[in-house]
Amino acid sequence: MASRFLSLADVQEMLNISSTQAYSLVRSGELPAIQVGPKKVWRVETSKLEEYIEHQYARTRERIASGDL
Repeated sequence: MASRFLSLADVQEMLNISSTQAYSLVRSGELPAIQVGPKKVWRVETSKLEEYIEHQYARTRERIASGDL
């Protein structure tokens, strides 16, 4: 069974980005996340990560269509 929530390390691995970039996405609100537990660790819901990825595809398509790339 797939987990509903991902750690920032999971997000980092899935997007092939640095831990700093993953943390920045969450802190900026660009990638919705929650803090849980006494250590307030960040967790990203799998569906939110998928929405983020789809949004990035749409933004890229828009940039290509506008000749911005």
